[in-house]
Amino acid sequence: MDVSLTLWVLTIAGLCALIAADFFIGRKPHDVSVKEAGIWTAVWVVLAALFGLGLLVFAGGQPAGEFFAGFITEKSLSVDNLFVFVLIMAKFAVPSQYQQRVLLVGVLIALVLRAVFIAAGAAIIASFSWVFYLFGAFLIWTAWKLIQEARAEEHDEEYEENRLLKAAEKRFGVADRYHGTKLFIQQHGKRVMTPMLVVMLALGTTDVLFALDSIPAIFGLTQDPYIVFTANAFALMGLRQLYFLIGGLLKKLVHLSYGLSVILGFIGVKLVLHALHESGVHVPEISIPVSLGVICGVLIITTITSLRASRKLAQGQGQGQGQGRDETGARAEERLDA
Repeated sequence: MDVSLTLWVLTIAGLCALIAADFFIGRKPHDVSVKEAGIWTAVWVVLAALFGLGLLVFAGGQPAGEFFAGFITEKSLSVDNLFVFVLIMAKFAVPSQYQQRVLLVGVLIALVLRAVFIAAGAAIIASFSWVFYLFGAFLIWTAWKLIQEARAEEHDEEYEENRLLKAAEKRFGVADRYHGTKLFIQQHGKRVMTPMLVVMLALGTTDVLFALDSIPAIFGLTQDPYIVFTANAFALMGLRQLYFLIGGLLKKLVHLSYGLSVILGFIGVKLVLHALHESGVHVPEISIPVSLGVICGVLIITTITSLRASRKLAQGQGQGQGQGRDETGARAEERLDA
């Protein structure tokens, strides 16, 4: 897909306008209701769908299919990010009315850092076609690692700050409490960061770790930097609202990591096949419609099995509590009879 500089500028300007509108509407710190989160989640999904339809009309079915496959993949991978976001919010005890502001700025930092990753990835792919072997092998390894983490239930671990964040805290110092939405304050004659800025940096820099698998994954679906960037942008910009919408449902998605591992493994195989094809080896390549069908199918099955497993677990816990109450009551009656 041949994208002119003008189209790049217009796209970035349009995204900036949407971000500014989102910031202006939610500029006043407040607790985000499920209704508000649901409306804005729907808005971002509709905007992404309209953008994809625009690609279909003006660029054809191939770019549109690549965008939708990339968007759905990035969106599903970003849901996994929310597990860590919940841990970060809990660790820093972010007041509920400030969480939407923290997420907005944290996501913006993540988007800028991902843009750098995308530019670097596009440059490497353009110069070295063999990098597809590395990307494919990395995704297959990541898929296996996800399965191992799911078995070990590592989502229950506490969040640990990365080295960059620790260095910033040591260099500038951190205030002992939140000061509204301020990022810096004067404390004992010294300019120090507030916990608000620390959380924003934690969200943004932590997302970079997730980008290490999501960026190769989307390059496995399309090598067009424009589609890679826009799919990432639309997936990330709806992440803040998704946090408030499904925050309570995250614990019910018990099979999400298994589903994501299947998707990453599938894309890894697709990348290896593509690399072999580019090297002159006659192997079948996986088309975008097939990729889109596999990704959607895996997510649907994962969601259904997760909800069923969560429901069975809740029923088992309820029965266990009921039996416990019956046993307690029986022991109490025995003491009274005695």
